[in-house]
Amino acid sequence: MMFAVAVLSLFIAMVLLLVRLIAGPTVYDRVLAVNAFGTCTVLFIGATGFLFERPEFLDIALLYALINFVGTLAILKFFRYRALGDRSGIVDVDEEVR
Repeated sequence: MMFAVAVLSLFIAMVLLLVRLIAGPTVYDRVLAVNAFGTCTVLFIGATGFLFERPEFLDIALLYALINFVGTLAILKFFRYRALGDRSGIVDVDEEVR
């Protein structure tokens, strides 16, 4: 019963985070909403695994948490530098000719 209430509460929180994602006034509000949605998803998967007595869901939740973390870092790096890759090793053609 307790896990069913937790799953329902997490679902409601995820719906509210989707509203924040759509209505967020700035990009950073939207990034924060996506990150919080990913965290709620990890908790949702873990609580659902306990609710249905499937402990292997915890492995899926841990993998999703790692993907969420790396994805959030990539999004923030993109918004700061406007590129995801390292461009320091790339030589410009015009620069090489001089």
